[in-house]
Amino acid sequence: MKRLRGFSLIELTVVLVLIATLAGIGAMVITAALPGQQLRSAAREVAVQLRFTRAQAIATGRPQTFSMDVIGRRWSAAGQREGALPAELELVATTAREAQPADRTASVRFFPDGAATGGRFVLKRGDAAWRVDVAWLTGEVTLSRGEGRP
Repeated sequence: MKRLRGFSLIELTVVLVLIATLAGIGAMVITAALPGQQLRSAAREVAVQLRFTRAQAIATGRPQTFSMDVIGRRWSAAGQREGALPAELELVATTAREAQPADRTASVRFFPDGAATGGRFVLKRGDAAWRVDVAWLTGEVTLSRGEGRP
């Protein structure tokens, strides 16, 4: 008589427990990565809006301003664009004093030739940081990881 081959109930249970454990670990890893993703996404948004403001200055032939309310973490860009940074993020802004319309506002002004007043926006969460730099001579906007030099 031939014996039928198959899996026992114990073997199937062990495999299901392993799959559930791995799925739980995967969920924890993804959840732990979300704050970092939020930080990177916010920094990218700031960089995109700065680049858009520069492009508008060049396209319209008129100076355009990107402003950030450092306390309220709200920004405004060319074309009446507005937005806010997540409250969990820390913001450090360094811009030219002449471009600041108010004490709590950091602004970067872009000129029709592409140049800017320059500045740096550093977004932090815990030990992680992303910085958005605006070169004053060229108006180039760069996004990089870390705080960089002051």
